[in-house]
Amino acid sequence: MGFARKVWHLLVGIKDGLVLLLMLLFFMTLFAALTARPSPGQVREGALLVKLDGAVVEEPAAVDPLEALMASEAPLKEYRARDVVRAIDLAAKDERIKAVVLDLSRFTGGGQVHMSEIGAALDRVRAAKKPVLAYATAYADDGVQLAAHASEVWVDPLGGAFVAGPGGERLYFGALLQRLKITTHVFKVGTYKDFVEPYLYDKASAPSLDARRALYGAVWDNWKAEVAKARPKADIARVTADPVGWFKAAGGDAAKAALQAGLVDKIGDKTAFGLRVREIAGEDPYSEKPGAYAHTRMPALLAAHPQDQSGQAVAVVTVAGELVDGKAGPGTAGGTRIARLIDEATTDDTKALVLRVDSPGGSVFASEEIRSALLRYKASGRPIAVSMANVAASGGYWVSTPAQRIFAEPSTVTGSIGIFSIIPSFERALADYGVNSDGVRTTPLSGQPDLISGLTPEVESMLQANIEHNYGRFIGLVATSRGKTAEQVDAVAQGRVWDGGTARQNGLVDQFGGLNDALAWVANSAKLGDNWHPRFYGGEADPYASLVERLGGGDEEETDAPAAAGDLAALIGRQQDARLGQLAGELERLVSLRGTQALCLDCPVEPRAADAGPKGLLARLAKVLGLV
Repeated sequence: MGFARKVWHLLVGIKDGLVLLLMLLFFMTLFAALTARPSPGQVREGALLVKLDGAVVEEPAAVDPLEALMASEAPLKEYRARDVVRAIDLAAKDERIKAVVLDLSRFTGGGQVHMSEIGAALDRVRAAKKPVLAYATAYADDGVQLAAHASEVWVDPLGGAFVAGPGGERLYFGALLQRLKITTHVFKVGTYKDFVEPYLYDKASAPSLDARRALYGAVWDNWKAEVAKARPKADIARVTADPVGWFKAAGGDAAKAALQAGLVDKIGDKTAFGLRVREIAGEDPYSEKPGAYAHTRMPALLAAHPQDQSGQAVAVVTVAGELVDGKAGPGTAGGTRIARLIDEATTDDTKALVLRVDSPGGSVFASEEIRSALLRYKASGRPIAVSMANVAASGGYWVSTPAQRIFAEPSTVTGSIGIFSIIPSFERALADYGVNSDGVRTTPLSGQPDLISGLTPEVESMLQANIEHNYGRFIGLVATSRGKTAEQVDAVAQGRVWDGGTARQNGLVDQFGGLNDALAWVANSAKLGDNWHPRFYGGEADPYASLVERLGGGDEEETDAPAAAGDLAALIGRQQDARLGQLAGELERLVSLRGTQALCLDCPVEPRAADAGPKGLLARLAKVLGLV
């Protein structure tokens, strides 16, 4: 009995402890929920602090609360580009804001179109006679592009500014797959549809290289032109033509080299930078930290200036990320989810619709599901426009075909009108181990497709014929949309990617402009005058996101987490992580049967805050190997 009594007391003690723990967690969560949301009252005189601890994206992915809370350091975040632009524009008009401060210490990048949009907003701040000050431990291409629009650029003494330019090499697995005796069955249409080439060859084909040179050349010219206009004293030619000589001339001091090349104005640590901002914005009465200055953060300023909801509603639906079947997203373009959002806008009393596309394409089925939903909206007689962001290629162009007008930017990557399918089989590899196949077929299709024993010639012929049919359908959709013949579209299709400027010349894009231009066009087409406002569908901010950030030491708190962009060695290490993540992703794609794809190889992938880490790499490799 004594032993049983002790066990009972132990169990009761464990129960009481768990109840106490749950109560503490409940009250902590309740307190955080009541205090986490930004308040208009948090806006005060001083600077607007644009602290980009992560990536700028079109549509932030959902936050995993458990992963965020269990992280050993403050997690990197994703910032919606239009929110950053709106906050900066508000700073230009709000009399309480004396300056804009860009803190890019943990900035991981963003698409070139987004960087241009934010840069233009910074120019509007300077036009309002308010200074823009930028600071980072080190600047890479995207950071240099943003900082070029600042009136004063600071860099840490141990950092620097580095310009690599677009492009680089990618991995080709053809020889490896041959050695492993894995048969890669590829079905495609399009001379330039090179997404399949890494699984077939050991190097890029000549058409692929030609298209890539033209694309990267145009995008690179746009980048250099923007930086030169915003910061004429920046000697980009010197930095890129002879980077070794440039470095050696500064004695290997990266910060000094950046200063000599005009990429930055001042060298100093974060405290020195803060003291400089304090001269403009004033002291922070709530902080005694060295270098603290009066400031307001973006969420508070946005909360203080809610968007006008008067007048008629114009729907905005976002297609961001790879197109996949199902309800995936936000941050991934699940065809079913996006089609439902469009149908919701159709049912609602919206007067027009803008489809905002930032996608390299993906599933043909998902693309068609979205296109069909747009046709249902269009059948009601309401106008539709497409606004292309960084990339709207392949499936991203497929979903754009119902629009009466397509807007893009010069650096938008679009086109890639072509489709493919990849199916691996393992009959040759198994034969080396004495595993063969045999059986009885009642038809040539019996037991097919057989990924273990291989595909029959009949199945291969049928798959190729189906791909050719769907390519013809794609061409027909574009021809109808653009008022061209199928032959005219085929001449600029064949899977080739184009920059926005060339796409406009080819008739794939109607005019240059951003989301606001597309909204104004559909509002005018719907004869709404000035009596309208945009209504965004899907991708709303998670009501618990700010709570998770607060509990995890998020945006409202200063963190001591290591900077994402440190010195040159740190930048190289981060790029290596990205390459390893890319390797895992490409191997995963080969063994994942996704059906017919309209996906672009040469399209720049929008950076994600969660990308490229050992944890993510190991998880993806485990999936490839079938361990999870």
